[in-house]
This record gives sequence, C-alpha cells and structure tokens, in this order.
Amino acid sequence: MFISRKSLARRTFLRAAGATLALPLLDSMIPAATAMAKTAAAPQRRLGFVYIPHGVIMDDWTPQGAATGFELPPILKPLEPFRDSLVVISNLSAPPSNGSHATASGGWLTGTSPKRTDGPDFRAGTTLDQLVARSIGQDTTFPSIEVATEDFTGLVGACDPGYSCAYMNTLNWQTPTTPLPMEINPRTLFDRMFGGGNTREERLTRMRTDRSVLDLVKADLADLSSDLGQIDKARLDE
Repeated sequence: MFISRKSLARRTFLRAAGATLALPLLDSMIPAATAMAKTAAAPQRRLGFVYIPHGVIMDDWTPQGAATGFELPPILKPLEPFRDSLVVISNLSAPPSNGSHATASGGWLTGTSPKRTDGPDFRAGTTLDQLVARSIGQDTTFPSIEVATEDFTGLVGACDPGYSCAYMNTLNWQTPTTPLPMEINPRTLFDRMFGGGNTREERLTRMRTDRSVLDLVKADLADLSSDLGQIDKARLDE
C-alpha cells in the first residue's frame, strides 16, 4: 500500500495567510493514516451536572408518550434541536433526605446519606463528577470545575438541625471527607481558567505569577507541617 497524502503544517498556512487567525482544523493538517482521536483535534468529552435545589414540576419535566417520538414537555422544550441525542431518565431513587436541605445536596451525587453531625467530623461520599474526572478529565488543565450561583461559605456549624454546613456549602466531594469549594464569581472563574488581564499576554503573565505564589506558599506549608500532628498533616495535604 502506498500513502501519498502529505500533512500540511499549521504554520505554513499562517505564513500564507499573513495574519494571526483562530485557525480551524483542516483535513490536510491531519497526518496520513492517523486517526482523528489521536490528534490534537480529538474532541474532549465533557460531563456536567446541574443541581436544582427546589426541584421541578415533574408533569412539565417528564416526556409523555412512547419511548421514541415523544413530545418534549415545556421545561425540556429548549432541547428540541438535540432530541435525537437526548435521553430522559425517570423513577430514580436517592438516599433518604429526611426532608433536609443538607442531606438532599449532600446525597445527590454521592449516593449516600451524609453523616449526621454539626462538627468537623462530617462525612458524605466521593461524588460522581470526581469519579468521572479521574478517568476523562486528566487531559485538561482542570479535571473538574465547580460553580454555583449562591455563596454559603460564610455559614458554619449546623445549617440544618444536626447537620454540618459543609453539606450545603458544596455539591462536590473529592473524598468522603474532602468537600470542594464552589466558585460563584464569573470573573474569578474566567481568571482561573485563562489568567487575569484583558489581553493574552497579560493573562499569561498573571498565570505565571500565580504559579510562583503557589510555590512560595507550598514552602511555607512545608515548614508548618513539621509542627503538626499526623491527623492535621493529612488534612493539610488534602
């Protein structure tokens, strides 16, 4: 078998265009006999979870009719263009929430009933998003991103009778005892993902600065760790 196809370098195209472009991937840029999945153009798989704390009107959420060709209800109507790729699953069960906001949010992605405590010994479970991120998120800068629209981090102690505020401060748990903070500020989220500043150069400078600051903090934490007990050291590592 003879393969005569050549691979066109992106730089060659840019020099010919004489401008800086948001260049799309051209078929001729893929090396001959190379699968798309093994190139930089391979699409990244994404998975997202959206929590609706006050629930939905199920009659306006659940499609009616046969498994195929069903009519989308009002809430799902905006997804009409994607109906061929849409799967709506109903009749799922969840751990008992005891009518509590804390146990509802703490058990949603963990599949467990959070430990009843209002102290620092809270315990839920590793959330599904983090389990998935360990498999498909390692090729991206951030394996997972946690965002919210409301800030509960100022709440401490018990937010529901007998239940720690940790269960309401986040929906995501890296481990059963490690809740992940939520980001509510869109600007902060943008800066975290792309660096601060209005231009690419400013954002790169900001990202380099952040890395150097983190290195400095890491050294300070190492000094602090020498004076801590084993339990505190483990918590500091997390």
